[in-house]
Amino acid sequence: QVALVESGGGLVQPGGSLRLSCVASGRTFTASVMGWFRVSPGKEREFVAAVSRSSGKTTHADSVKGRFAISRDNAKTTIYLQMDNVRPEDTAVYYCAASSSPMLSTLPSYYAWWGQGTQVTVSS
Repeated sequence: QVALVESGGGLVQPGGSLRLSCVASGRTFTASVMGWFRVSPGKEREFVAAVSRSSGKTTHADSVKGRFAISRDNAKTTIYLQMDNVRPEDTAVYYCAASSSPMLSTLPSYYAWWGQGTQVTVSS
């Protein structure tokens, strides 16, 4: 079992920045990939970014490329999502997820463990 706890959400103005964190605990050696998804009102869960815990290789959704960046710490148990130049359409609950598969998948079904989510609201 892998437990995930997100933090760092809040209210930010359009064009501003925010950094989300996700700390993994438990059997973290089983989690090969960690990522971020988001859910906006009335929309399905959307992939945001993912990172390989071993190689550090990353992938990002087209909607956030050039604005958001996922990274991991040296201990490989914490990941971050640096959100820059945020837009109102980035408003959502952001979820951290972990997968035992080494694939940098964009599909929620590949991820077995999920955090509780953190709210990000972009508004002036």
